[in-house]
Amino acid sequence: MANKINLSKTVYELIEEFPQLEKILSDLGFTEVTKKSMLNTVGKMITIPKGAEIKNIPMIDIISALMSNGFELVGEMPLDKISDDNPSVDNFNTRKEQLKDYLRRLGQGEDIESVRADFVKHFKDVDASEIMDAEQELLEEGTPLSEVQRLCDVHSALFHGKTIEENISSSENIDDEKQNTVEKDYSDKNKLAADLKKIKAHPLYTFAKENEALEILLDKYKEEKTIELFNKIRELSIHYAKKGDLLYPLLKVKYEISGPSDVMWTVDDEIRDELSSIAKTNRFDEDIKERVDAVFKRAEEMIYKEENILFPICAVNFTQDEWFGIYQDSKDYDECFGVEQEVWEEAENNKKAEIIELNDEIVMPGGHMTVEQMTAMLNTIPLEITFVDDKNINRYFNEGPKAFKRPGMAIDRDVFSCHPPKIEPMVRAIIEDFRNGTRDTVALWSEKAGKPMAVTYMAVRDKKGKYLGTMEIVQDMDFAKEHFQE
Repeated sequence: MANKINLSKTVYELIEEFPQLEKILSDLGFTEVTKKSMLNTVGKMITIPKGAEIKNIPMIDIISALMSNGFELVGEMPLDKISDDNPSVDNFNTRKEQLKDYLRRLGQGEDIESVRADFVKHFKDVDASEIMDAEQELLEEGTPLSEVQRLCDVHSALFHGKTIEENISSSENIDDEKQNTVEKDYSDKNKLAADLKKIKAHPLYTFAKENEALEILLDKYKEEKTIELFNKIRELSIHYAKKGDLLYPLLKVKYEISGPSDVMWTVDDEIRDELSSIAKTNRFDEDIKERVDAVFKRAEEMIYKEENILFPICAVNFTQDEWFGIYQDSKDYDECFGVEQEVWEEAENNKKAEIIELNDEIVMPGGHMTVEQMTAMLNTIPLEITFVDDKNINRYFNEGPKAFKRPGMAIDRDVFSCHPPKIEPMVRAIIEDFRNGTRDTVALWSEKAGKPMAVTYMAVRDKKGKYLGTMEIVQDMDFAKEHFQE
């Protein structure tokens, strides 16, 4: 019996109904359907006939391919209507080009208020995914990453008050008819940030609570400008670390949404580095306070970008199981701004106990041990141990608290996706040297929470010298201080 395919449905709806359509459409020229970010945005607004019209793909070729794959066509071939108040894919590309032009103008030094005036004139609102797509396409077209990063704060300032996400929570900004349209678009996306933030202890609930606490501290600092408040606000490093370990890599690797990790992750690091640099001056005079004002302004912009760009993108894409995993991994991070890690009952109930046959033994040239013994021994060693295989995939982390967090969700993920952009080139260079035999070990020193940490990368080879992977060992060296102090 043939599968009945209704061409009046959107591409997203059809692929949800018939997953095999993804390859069929991709082979026909709809290559965007393989990109989760495009499928979850454009795919929810476009039909196959309209997509064929935009991409100049003959409908006869599409119909032939569908029928040869066992589909029976039903429904009409609708022509999507253009509406300024409810922009469809008919003007999606035009809107994106306009957004890119605004961003380019900012890059060329034009005053933000001048650009914003034109933006407000042509856009009643903008979706978070549109901002992300525009920035990501600029990168793909050759705009230097450093340029997009440099303008990251200015970009977000351009869109203040104009994202759909903001309009959802501020109905006074739009009329009733527009509100209904926005809410329909909102509900169509299933899991957007506004709903998830209402779930007690959900990761977005916790992230939002931390941002609320940070905003209060930043406002208080503007009035008092004390070193005590400055030091308290530095806890945002914990908040940023969670984003860097748990959100950015998942977006980049699984959903091919690289914009946040390429741009926002680097800005996070710049903010943390500047706060650390200021703290090391041991001064708090007027010159230092000017630097603090500047970096705190960037932190305020990052709150905006998280709430109106990053979190909605995560909400649209991440599955429930992925949120469960993020929740479990979040437990390994310190509390920040006094926001406690609450209990998400649904996630706790969903947690699956790993069943291991503890009687099975691992036999090695040096002896044999049970899985239970091997696990306990590796967890007892006072080191943080990571093993990455010869295909650059994370294969193992030992358990226990870690200075350098290793979320369980990173297992089976590309190791490079777990490092911020400024660190990734170094990691790639080290592993490549190990692979080609140029080096066997690299030792680095770092400071974490005021403690000296020895970080050693080692090539793992078999007896014949064949490269099997890379091991990273992290050791807290604070215990050794007394032996070297005079």
